[in-house]
Amino acid sequence: MVFKKPNNWNFSVAAKVAVIMMLDVLATAASFFFGLWFRADFSFADIRADHMAGYLSAIGPWCAITVIVFLLFRLYNSIWAFVSTPEVFRITGAYVVLGIIGVILFHFDGILMPRGSMVVGFLLSFVCSVGIRFSYRLWLTARHRFSHSVHGEGLKNVMLIGAGDAGRTLAQEFTNSRFIRDHLACVIDDNPVKLGKRLVGAPIVGNRYDIPEMVKRYKINKIIFAIPSCSAQTRKEILDICTTTGCEVQMLPGIFQMVNGDVSVSKLRNVDPQDLLGRDPIKVNVDEIVEFVSGKVVLVTGGGGSIGSELCRQIARANPRQLIIFEIYENNAYDIQMELQRTYPELNLVVLIGSVRNTGRVDFVVDKYRPDLIFHAAAHKHVPLMEDSPNEAIKNNVFGTYKLAKAAAKYGVKRFVLISTDKAVNPTNIMGASKRLCEMVVQMMNRESGTEFVAVRFGNVLGSNGSVIPLFKKQIEAGGPVTVTHPDIIRYFMTIPEAVSLVLQAGHYARGGEIFILDMGEPVKIDTMARNMIRLSGFEPDVDIKVEYTGLRPGEKLYEELLMKEEGMQETANKLIHIGKPIEMDDEKFKEQLARLEEASKAEVDNMKDIVAEMVPTYNRKAEEKV
Repeated sequence: MVFKKPNNWNFSVAAKVAVIMMLDVLATAASFFFGLWFRADFSFADIRADHMAGYLSAIGPWCAITVIVFLLFRLYNSIWAFVSTPEVFRITGAYVVLGIIGVILFHFDGILMPRGSMVVGFLLSFVCSVGIRFSYRLWLTARHRFSHSVHGEGLKNVMLIGAGDAGRTLAQEFTNSRFIRDHLACVIDDNPVKLGKRLVGAPIVGNRYDIPEMVKRYKINKIIFAIPSCSAQTRKEILDICTTTGCEVQMLPGIFQMVNGDVSVSKLRNVDPQDLLGRDPIKVNVDEIVEFVSGKVVLVTGGGGSIGSELCRQIARANPRQLIIFEIYENNAYDIQMELQRTYPELNLVVLIGSVRNTGRVDFVVDKYRPDLIFHAAAHKHVPLMEDSPNEAIKNNVFGTYKLAKAAAKYGVKRFVLISTDKAVNPTNIMGASKRLCEMVVQMMNRESGTEFVAVRFGNVLGSNGSVIPLFKKQIEAGGPVTVTHPDIIRYFMTIPEAVSLVLQAGHYARGGEIFILDMGEPVKIDTMARNMIRLSGFEPDVDIKVEYTGLRPGEKLYEELLMKEEGMQETANKLIHIGKPIEMDDEKFKEQLARLEEASKAEVDNMKDIVAEMVPTYNRKAEEKV
C-alpha cells in the first residue's frame, strides 16, 4: 500500500526544523551586523573595514556554533503553537553557553569586532531567538481573535471556573486551537489575589458568588468547571450555583487528569448527578480486598449486569486464581468477557451461560470449579415489572438464591455473599419482599452449614441498568418530557464502583450470618436531581423541557430504608459499613413455607403476594394497595 503525502501548505517536521534553523542563522547574522551598525551611529559608511572583515570571518562559524548549541538544548523540538516559559528557560541556558564560548573565542582568537557591537549583537540575537519561537503562537492568537470578531455570530461565550493549572491549560487551548470555535470570555476563581488579572488573555472577573452576574454581563452560553482537585462539597456548591444560570455546564473528569497531564477540551464531559451528591468518593481498604480475593477461585452470578460486571472488574484487579462468570444473558456475558480479556490478558477467566433457577446446571458448575467465594448478583430487580410477574420474582430471586446456597454448602464454598437491596426493608413490593426472603435464606443456611453466608444491602446505584439517571439522560436528549413519579420522592445513591468496593470489603469482614448495610450518605430528592440535570444540559425546566409527574408506580415508596428496627446496628472498621444483627426465626417452619412457596410459584397461582406476606411479616401490602 502506498501512502501519499497530503497536498497542503504544512511542511514536514524536517522541513519545519530546517526553516527555523535558517531563521536562527539569518537572525544571528543580522543581529551582529546591527551591532556594528549601532556602533557606527547607524551609518554604513562609518563601519570600519577591519571590523567588517572581522564580522565576515566570524559570523559563519558563529552561526554554526549557535545552531549546534540550540540542537543540544532541544530548541528545535518544541511545537510552535504551545511554546511557553520552559522554552524561554532553555533559550536562556543556550545563550549562557554561547556567551562562555564567545568570550573564549574573542579572547584567544582576537576577532576584530568591537566589544560593544558584540554585546549588542548577542543581546539582540537572544531577543530574536525568543521572538521566532513565539511568533507562530502570537499569530495563532491574533487569527483566533480576529475570527471571533468577524464570525462572532453563533459562537458560544465560555466561562471558565478555576484559574489553576488545569484552567490555564484549557485557556491556552481555547487561544491556540483552530478547531475550537467557542470564545473564552471570562474566568472565575475564589482566590482574591487573582481578581482583576488575566489568564491567557481572559479576565478573571470574580468568585463563585459572582457567577450569575458575570453570566449576564458576558452573555455566557457555556460554563466549564476546571478545578479537578477540589472537594466534592465545594464542587457541589459551585455546580448548584451554575444550575441557576441556565448555561450548559461541562467539567474535567477528575484530579487524575492533572497527574497524567491529560487536560484538554476534548476530555471535557457533561456534569453527572454524582457531581451533585456533595460528598467525596468513598474510600475502601484496598489491601483488605486484595487479601480477601487474591489466589482464590471466585464465582460471580449475574456477572454481566451493572453490579455484577463491576464486581468482575474489581475482582480481576485483585489477582484471583480463577474468575468464573455465570450469566443467563449471553450478550452481557460476551461484553464483560471481551473487556476482561483485553484488560487482564493473564486472568484465568471462565464465562458460563446458565440460570440460577436450573438446579442441575448450578450443581454442575459449583461441583466442577469448587469456588472459594460466591458473589450472588443474579436477580430480577425492576419493581413495576415484578409487580406484574410476581411468580417470576419468586422463582428467580428466592429459589435461584436457595439453589445456589445449597450447592455452596454441599460443595464446601468458604463464603457466599448475597447482593441485596434497601427495598428488602419493610417492603411494599414483591421485588423487595423476594429479596427479604433471600436474606432469610442465607441467614438460615449460615446456621446449618460450614459455609459463611452473608448479605450486603444498599440503595440505588448511579447509572445502573434500568435506574432513573440513564432514563433522565435519554429523555433530555429527546427534548423531554422528563418523568418523575412524585415531587417528594427521595432515594439514596452511590456510584457502582463505590458500592462494589464496599461489597468486597464487607465480604472480607464477614464471619457468617450478617446483613451488611452500606452507608449511602444523605438521600437525594429525585425531582431536584432531574431539574438540575436539565439545567446543566443548558435548558430550563418546564420551559425548554417539561417535568411531568406520573404518580408512584405499584409497590413504590416515597423513601427507602436500609435497616429494620429489630436488626440493631453495629459498626465495622470501615465506618461506612454497618452490620444488622440476624433476626431470630424458626428455620424448620421457614423450610416448610419455602416448599409450599415453590409449589405455588410453579403452579402460577394468582395469590402469590398473599403467600409471601405470610412469610415476610414486614411486607406491607396495604401500602402497595394505596398506590
